[in-house]
Amino acid sequence: MAHLQARKHVSPDSGFPYTLHPHFNPKITGHVPPEAVRQPIAVDKDRAACADVEEKALFAVARRVDLTESIGTLLENVQLSQLTSQQLDELALLVTERGVVFFRDQELTTEKQVELFQHYGILDRHPAQKDRKHVIIKGSTEDHRTILSYTPWPSEDSHPDTSFEINPPSYSMLRMKEHPEVSGDTAWVSQYGLYDALSDAMKNHLDGLHAVHTSRLQYDTIFDLYYLQQFLEYHIHSADDHQVRWK
Repeated sequence: MAHLQARKHVSPDSGFPYTLHPHFNPKITGHVPPEAVRQPIAVDKDRAACADVEEKALFAVARRVDLTESIGTLLENVQLSQLTSQQLDELALLVTERGVVFFRDQELTTEKQVELFQHYGILDRHPAQKDRKHVIIKGSTEDHRTILSYTPWPSEDSHPDTSFEINPPSYSMLRMKEHPEVSGDTAWVSQYGLYDALSDAMKNHLDGLHAVHTSRLQYDTIFDLYYLQQFLEYHIHSADDHQVRWK
């Protein structure tokens, strides 16, 4: 592949082949983020490590229903807002074990949700998040199957991938205020469960690998496409104004 023109534009410090647009806009490398680069912070001990491993206090007030073999548990007959500090610690442990825990018919305001979640540590803030405490996602009644027929990317209301953060969040707490009577469920997947289902040979192969989580490729591409679009729009408008023919 060394003969390809694109190989001349590989970033030398990316750690792996990373092809830049031949006319990579200098505004990208000169971009100044609105906030300072985040520095690592010292966080308190995970609350799950403080819990009773048998989770007796939590299961004394809640009925446990495991939804699949490797992920998902429903806790019935309990209100989150009434859990004690000990029970909240045991809930953290249960989430660690089961990946996701569901509650139905909760009497929980946004303010109480924030207060309750602060029990687990410092609230994380997504780089694109405006409110420092929470994000409100407004749903849509559009048929996304129709939208996908003429857009080259999936349509979504929220997608907070933050594994690249210097201190990635440990837990997320979602509360659905409005939902359809049927369906509307979120899909959950356990990578632990997927790993357990692999062959020993594939496990041995993966165990010797490591990954670097970065947002650089995503945001460089966004900036590149954004400025390229502005460049094309400018020249197209100029061509219309001066009636220049493209060859």
